[in-house]
Amino acid sequence: MIKLCGFALSNYYNKVKFVLLEHGIPFEEVSVMPSQDELMLEHSPLGKVPYLQTENGDLCESQCIVEYLAARYPDKAIFSADPWEAAKEREMIMFVDVHLELTVRNLYKEAFFGGTVTDATKGRIEKLLAHHVAGFKRIAKFAPYLCGERFSVADAAGYVSLPLVGMASQAIYGRDFLLDAGIDWKSYVKTVGERPAAQRVTDDRKAYVASTRTA
Repeated sequence: MIKLCGFALSNYYNKVKFVLLEHGIPFEEVSVMPSQDELMLEHSPLGKVPYLQTENGDLCESQCIVEYLAARYPDKAIFSADPWEAAKEREMIMFVDVHLELTVRNLYKEAFFGGTVTDATKGRIEKLLAHHVAGFKRIAKFAPYLCGERFSVADAAGYVSLPLVGMASQAIYGRDFLLDAGIDWKSYVKTVGERPAAQRVTDDRKAYVASTRTA
């Protein structure tokens, strides 16, 4: 059985977990924290999570893992069968993961973890994020899902990362860049959150947070 390694607070771990649960792929969860220890680097070259353990070895980077799952389990139809629709799903994931989440991630230290971010970084990210949010709005349909009327793999990325974009920008700039752009991510997350796989991901994340507060 494949093993998903990481921890339930990681949005990229939860993105992969959502896909696995949504498509009924058996897997085992292994609790692993990011680390620069040599043992960790043997599994994940940058010491990041998630990574997947398979009979062929380890695989890191969430989107690479999703692509592997789609290829290994073609009967699960993780991506649309239509080549154009599948490409648009990948495009949407790229916007969410790279243009939005990885941009705003530069703010997490201060937004969520009690640290500080330089004014120069805040200024640079403010401009980038505004530009990227505008681009995202041009392609995201929210009808009610990111790519249209049908739930797709892109929504696994959107569900776990869009709240972070909104909350981090609110914490640093005093305004939610997504809501300001007319993107009602809260209603979207509520809709996706009705799916059993999404509920499981959320419940496990909340349980993880509760356990760390009482530890």
